[in-house]
Amino acid sequence: MERLVEALEEEGYAEGENLFGAPYDFRYAPAAPGLPSGVFSDFTSRLRRLVERASERNGGKPVILVTHSLGGLFAMVFLDRTPLPWRRRYIKHFVMLCLGVGGSPLNMWPLAASSIPSSSSLVGSVLTYGNRSFASMFSLLPSPAVYGDTPLVITRAKNYSADDMPEFLSAAGFSDDEVALYRARALPVTLDLRAPLVPLTSINGVGVPTVDKLVFWDGNFSAKPQVVNGDGDGQINLDTVLALERLIGDDPDQGYFKSILIPNTTHKGVISDELALKRVVSEILGANSIN
Repeated sequence: MERLVEALEEEGYAEGENLFGAPYDFRYAPAAPGLPSGVFSDFTSRLRRLVERASERNGGKPVILVTHSLGGLFAMVFLDRTPLPWRRRYIKHFVMLCLGVGGSPLNMWPLAASSIPSSSSLVGSVLTYGNRSFASMFSLLPSPAVYGDTPLVITRAKNYSADDMPEFLSAAGFSDDEVALYRARALPVTLDLRAPLVPLTSINGVGVPTVDKLVFWDGNFSAKPQVVNGDGDGQINLDTVLALERLIGDDPDQGYFKSILIPNTTHKGVISDELALKRVVSEILGANSIN
């Protein structure tokens, strides 16, 4: 986020005064309501206190939340689990960068492979080898609510869709207990994402080849797959951005919503490319100017 921070500082924001960071441990993820999730609960408690302190430090004004990628999922769940009066008191606007709703087929590869060749070009664009144990990877798997029965992983013997995710995880070598954790902890969060009920601007890159399907024809998930691409930012599929638009549109209580697509811009480029940064900063400043 360094270049975005620098761009905001050029517009008069000052770190520690009206510009604050909320780092999180990306290995973890929110669990379904009612289930323990110590790391995520600690993060949301600290984020809530930070929002309140930032407001107090700036004359009681509500704040603008800005997230990138997985941070958007954390913020969506955080907002959903805070009382609506609190949201309306403290959150002026939510600017969500590079995230839709519904996960990505890209994330099925690191979970499938017991090892990933170091030469793989995808290693740099998804979490690196060893992430089969990261709870966040399960939260980023394709959602049945978005992808349904569309084949996402294709083999000679069987195709796997988002509806088949438990079977896919079993075929990839996860134990019955681990698959049960996916069903109990990650899947309900994916299926229960709701409009945040605060003003929302979603900004995403498009026009970049983005994994739509993975072909492991011989069923060897540790081999490099043949990739079928669709549209998106290289990591986030356009399908999930459109799913976010449908989610927002289906909730009459959401109010303000704006979706911006920046052509030929990658997942990282939204917060690093000069033209994309200008658009992001412009939207933040615009949100701040609204009374």
